[in-house]
Amino acid sequence: MFASRTQAEIAQELERAQKARLDKNEGMARVCARRAAGLAARAYLSHRGDSPPNCSALDALTILRDHPDVPLPVRQCANHLTLRLTRDHELPVAVDLLVEAKNIISQLELLRGGKIDR
Repeated sequence: MFASRTQAEIAQELERAQKARLDKNEGMARVCARRAAGLAARAYLSHRGDSPPNCSALDALTILRDHPDVPLPVRQCANHLTLRLTRDHELPVAVDLLVEAKNIISQLELLRGGKIDR
């Protein structure tokens, strides 16, 4: 389980993402989803001693994406969350980054608690 402050920050970013989506601002929804996932990634990596506590959300997700000891489903979510948009401001694959953020957050919580095999 993440620290209560981290949990609150993650929840706040997920709420912002949902609100942005309801307001038809998908770009902001993606940004907030990445920030929420990045908070979880940074907390997880910090707990493992693999990342400086002040790295960016994108840096933390990139470290997770490329880390051979992180389970494949987590690395796949991290990969989706670090994809660059096309020139048309679309993702190059059909994924919902809000769903991906929620997936990676729950997986990292389980990993941090030792409830998932690596």
